[in-house]
Amino acid sequence: MNVTKQDLMISVASNMFRNGQVAFVGVGLPNLAANLAKLMHAPDMVMIYETGIVGAKPFKMPLSVGDAGVVANSQSILGSLEIFTWVLQGGRVDVGFLGGAQVDRWGNLNSTVIGPYERPTVRLPGSGGASDVASLATRTVIVITHELRRFPEAVNFITSPGFVGGRAGRKALGLAGGGPELVITDLGVLGFDESGEMELRSVHPNVTIDEVLANTGWPLKIAKDVGMTKYPSEAELLALRELQKQQAA
Repeated sequence: MNVTKQDLMISVASNMFRNGQVAFVGVGLPNLAANLAKLMHAPDMVMIYETGIVGAKPFKMPLSVGDAGVVANSQSILGSLEIFTWVLQGGRVDVGFLGGAQVDRWGNLNSTVIGPYERPTVRLPGSGGASDVASLATRTVIVITHELRRFPEAVNFITSPGFVGGRAGRKALGLAGGGPELVITDLGVLGFDESGEMELRSVHPNVTIDEVLANTGWPLKIAKDVGMTKYPSEAELLALRELQKQQAA
């Protein structure tokens, strides 16, 4: 079965969801990854959608976080106030998935502006709930396309904090969450070292380390045991294809 780079991204992301934990699920790829995890290895994972759905058990792949299908069989429906106070501030989210226009060497995300804040070349949608998730979830996972313009040494604006300028910087801000754990891209998988700086952990098949370096805006650290991203199993791919078929229907 043909395996695409997106398949690899979804597979890696899916395996970041763990059975019995509470996951804050976003739009797009994380939505596919969460529902794949629910099917394959995490049936008791509690999915929370930003629209207020808690314990979602969709009967088919939802098109978006606002799909009526995420309401059916869910445990409860809350408002935004309860989601971002009682749930997130209460330390009840184990993992949250984030994206953005830019990510830097410390895992800080920008979804606010490209260029100077006062006179940006592009004004972006902003945080939504991303800053809350980045600040308060026990761990976060970043999913982003690996391009030079998206991986600057320093983001133009910190919308959602990673390790700021290092793990000590995050701690100094008093952020309750643990910060980013992985960055999943279409070229490979990156983690964070003891200082909180990003490092390459694996490259996808047919991708070279030099290609990753060429698309990163700083001298990226390379883990000692960097290898190739693990292929999804045939069963995982079949389940993913079914979810994608439902999403396209």
